[in-house]
Amino acid sequence: MSTLDAWRPADPTQESMRQAYLGFLAAREDACARSCEPGHITASALVLNATADHTLLTLHPRVGRWLQLGGHCEPSDTTLASAALREAREESGIQGLRIEPVPIHLDVHPITCSLGKPTRHFDVRFLVRAPVDAQPCRSAESIDLQWWPLDGMPSNVDDLHPMIEAALARLR
Repeated sequence: MSTLDAWRPADPTQESMRQAYLGFLAAREDACARSCEPGHITASALVLNATADHTLLTLHPRVGRWLQLGGHCEPSDTTLASAALREAREESGIQGLRIEPVPIHLDVHPITCSLGKPTRHFDVRFLVRAPVDAQPCRSAESIDLQWWPLDGMPSNVDDLHPMIEAALARLR
């Protein structure tokens, strides 16, 4: 919760979502556990290459779309940023990733995840930078994994653009 307590997004819509997340976290001791059926906090990583002109996306097997890396929090994760970084390392195979510990974006979306029941992901998204010449290695959690130019993204990723814009604003 301290991650979201300290963050002050410039966008009023993101601030409203931050307040809703804080309320959800205060109301549910299990808010970060995937067993929390009403929904649960997840952590994502927008991985940018060293020159910040490409992002690494995964073709998700259940969702069937290109997405940023990330997923469920595990009991061993000490912060949301550590969960996002762990997920990025697991899903990309890239060592030497560097994470900005302050979130860049929040998003709530409906999904049927490992519970097998419809739920919601309260996604906290972080900026992660890959080292120069990073070569990703697809994990079993992905159908495909590839670098996409920020000006040539797949056609079905409109919902990723606000997160990308937030990351680029952070870099400026």
